[in-house]
Amino acid sequence: MEKKPVNLAVLFADITGSTRLYEKLGNARALECVGLCLNIMRESALGCGGRVVQTIGDEVLCVFPTASAATQAAAEMQSRVEMQEPVSGQRLQIHIGLQFGPVLEEGQDVFGDCVNVAARMVKMAKPSQIIAGGECVEALSKPMKDQTRALDKLPVKGREQEVDVYEVLWRQNEELTYMASRAPGPPKQPPARLCLRHGGKEMILGPGHELIRLGRENSCDIVIADRKASREHARIERRRDKFVLVDVSSNGTFVTFHGQPEMAVKREEVVLQGRGSISFGHPYSDDPTEVAAFEIETPA
Repeated sequence: MEKKPVNLAVLFADITGSTRLYEKLGNARALECVGLCLNIMRESALGCGGRVVQTIGDEVLCVFPTASAATQAAAEMQSRVEMQEPVSGQRLQIHIGLQFGPVLEEGQDVFGDCVNVAARMVKMAKPSQIIAGGECVEALSKPMKDQTRALDKLPVKGREQEVDVYEVLWRQNEELTYMASRAPGPPKQPPARLCLRHGGKEMILGPGHELIRLGRENSCDIVIADRKASREHARIERRRDKFVLVDVSSNGTFVTFHGQPEMAVKREEVVLQGRGSISFGHPYSDDPTEVAAFEIETPA
């Protein structure tokens, strides 16, 4: 008798830049770091009612009875990995893909369009990002659905229709803190805050506001009207007592700390200090029009 498919949420979680870890840390230390991340992924999945289907190298495949359970697990994975201290300057990061729909179970393995789409989502995801297909987002509880944003439509091999692609914004506010509430030991809130100014707009990064997104895309927190800037160019994250600029652009981000020479940051990250300026896609001297100014304010 032919087995009938069952509706499940499929989660792929992959360790970002594991090859670089081996290059920078050596085999033994890198293997330890990879093992730590894999254990976090597996524990988070099991703790949220999921099943670990298989581990392939530095990637895990899990299934869950509901989309909300899978999203909860994904947020916990990200939160717990982000809490880990850098190892010899290398920060551990993972990226995650989700989808919900009919799945065929054969023994311990799973097959079907839903699995294929989830695999495509994880390939799209950037470091520390959770990407979900439209069917997964539609199946979420309302509080979780409210913490997603539409990104694009994506062609998937073997599918006639494109897939709606969403990002799960797992860091940004109290609802998202709830999503990751199973993660142990939330970090202490640092007293400092970062003030970012661009044009006539000012934004504050501090307790209650953990992330600022910058780029040409209108959905970004700070919209950069410069053709050399990418649609999603960079983000500034609050990590414990630090403010970190992460470049995800094509042309790079140019950061100048007060009284110091300009530095180029491309597909890397830098800890912001004191005050200075940020130029998107080109050096400040090329065109200072779309420059953002930052200042870290520490209460006396």
